[in-house]
Amino acid sequence: MGITARGAWESVTRHFRELGIDVQEQDFTVVGVGDMSGDVFGNGMLLSEHIRLVAAFDHRHVFVDPDPDAAASFAERTRLFGLQRSSWADYNRSRISAGGGVWPRTSKAIPVSEPMRAALGIADGVETLTPVELIRAILLAPADLLFNGGIGTYVKASTESALDVGDKANDAVRVDGEQLRVRVVGEGGNLGLTQRGRVEYALTGGRVNTDAIDNSAGVDTSDHEVNIKIALNRVVDDGEIDAAGRAALLGEMADEVAVAVLTDNHDQNATLAVEASSARSLLDAHERFLRALERSGRLVRSVEALPDDRALTERRRDGQALTSPELSVLLAYAKLEAGDVVLQTDLPDDPALEDLLAGYFPTRLRERFPAAITGHPLRREIVGTALTNRAVNIAGTTGLFRLSQETGVPLDRVVRAHVVARAVFDVDRQWDAVGRLDNAVSATTQVELRTEATRLAERTARWLLRQPDLVADPAPPVAAVRDRFAASVAAVRAGLPDWLLGKEAEGYTARVARLEESGVPPERAAEAAAAPLLPAALDLAVVTERTGAPITLAGPVMQCLSERLGLVPLRELVLALPRDRRWPSMARASLRDDLAAETASLTEDVLGARGSDDDDPQELVGAWAEGWDATQARSAAQLGDIASGDRHELAELLVAVRTLRGLRKRRQARRIPRPAEK
Repeated sequence: MGITARGAWESVTRHFRELGIDVQEQDFTVVGVGDMSGDVFGNGMLLSEHIRLVAAFDHRHVFVDPDPDAAASFAERTRLFGLQRSSWADYNRSRISAGGGVWPRTSKAIPVSEPMRAALGIADGVETLTPVELIRAILLAPADLLFNGGIGTYVKASTESALDVGDKANDAVRVDGEQLRVRVVGEGGNLGLTQRGRVEYALTGGRVNTDAIDNSAGVDTSDHEVNIKIALNRVVDDGEIDAAGRAALLGEMADEVAVAVLTDNHDQNATLAVEASSARSLLDAHERFLRALERSGRLVRSVEALPDDRALTERRRDGQALTSPELSVLLAYAKLEAGDVVLQTDLPDDPALEDLLAGYFPTRLRERFPAAITGHPLRREIVGTALTNRAVNIAGTTGLFRLSQETGVPLDRVVRAHVVARAVFDVDRQWDAVGRLDNAVSATTQVELRTEATRLAERTARWLLRQPDLVADPAPPVAAVRDRFAASVAAVRAGLPDWLLGKEAEGYTARVARLEESGVPPERAAEAAAAPLLPAALDLAVVTERTGAPITLAGPVMQCLSERLGLVPLRELVLALPRDRRWPSMARASLRDDLAAETASLTEDVLGARGSDDDDPQELVGAWAEGWDATQARSAAQLGDIASGDRHELAELLVAVRTLRGLRKRRQARRIPRPAEK
């Protein structure tokens, strides 16, 4: 299957996409560790016809092609890969550009040609190199990609010794991360770089994950294989299929398993791309997450080469944040943390999540032996893992942790709320759709689209966590909550563009136009532009339940109310508050949620006073305002004073949101009615 190399290539393509390079359309230079007879290196060097392999080495030879022709070299690598056994010595010398060659590692001296000097960045005046010196030059070459498909550790940090690395065989050739001149590192092999070496390279601007991320496809494929074989054990025992039929079925399913596995690799890289883009603003959250993991005994920072508090302080001072290799480690811990709590709940047994179980297995198995899947002895574990992957990929490394910490709700209930939130707004579909825009839009635009989906899920989960009836123990089934809001969400999605007024309408139109200009399809652009406004659908659903007004009226009334009271600019001021530290972030989130709740309450007041024939939003809001008492009028005036003031800091905005409460009718606190009470 060549799955390990293909998985690593998902990381490589993501890094290059962020550099504005499509590796399937544009030539790029590569240096590597391995040869074409190796599974990882051999498969990896055939994954793009635009690879210009400048140099590579294994334990036998050193290969240099200073100015390779992409097409000709691809054909020659393909030939070598097809041989029973091959080495770089089998490379057709006529296909090697001038000044290149193949030399045994036992050579005493290798001549340095001018083309070799230019390709590998060798200093002027150097006439010959030993094989060890040439290998170091290859590792330090100014190429686009260093692809590791070999065995051994070739890059360490400048602060590490050879003894720290523990790979005596490669002590002579090993280089430091800060010395690397490639733009991207892809790790098809294990331990090609130490973790501290990766971080040192990343801090210089290099693009690299970890080997655990890059070559995880092999392990993921093995997991699928084992779980498929467990499912088939019962089928074989029952005589429904014999050993030969089982083997044939496994072969038939290989391609679909590969697609599922590579999707996992792609999605993890997408998550890391979003996380890295916000790493500076999230540094405080990352630091708090690290401390929480340490307190729980799950993490030892020094073991994982993660920075201590002093190092984090220095990075904050220098405008730096956690690097992609460090975020890769945190991503793993976030999934371990969430996965553990999920299995302790009944969430994996929720009928709405049965698709996660079915989707894990190939179509052929689902069609022929469905009972083997539904009766799988590791059913809960498979669902729990799939659920956790989806939740953390979309929420981000600290998303679930922050929701738990900021709301005071245990992590298991936070995960449940996040699952429900994504189901209510079909967030998974929106997040997945961004992958289909690879190389069609910029990596920055993809991050923006995924961030909108992430924020929609987060805000919805936060809203749900404020409703005791929806997170009680036992909590209502996922489908029950999803279905309760389905009609409202659909109506808001359909009507929202026409309901918007004033600056909010202008802002929405501008967002759609900007995304379309970036290459985003119109429908997707409209959906992403509306995402920040969609959580209002939940409040509108409650308003319609309490007042009996149709949502097609409640929505426009809320917009007219917001326009009349100047709530849209007020919301923008709240969103502009800093969120780089815990308490400011919590204050910002609370103000935003309180503003939304007060807006919903005022909408309920307006609709509660309407007559049976009143259906004009502007007239309803106008009539409501004309009926203000002295307290309400005073509150409206104060709100206007705040909005027109020069200062719009936390204190002013807090007063503004509280002032809104003075516009409400006097009544008991709102409570969401249970479905049976409607």
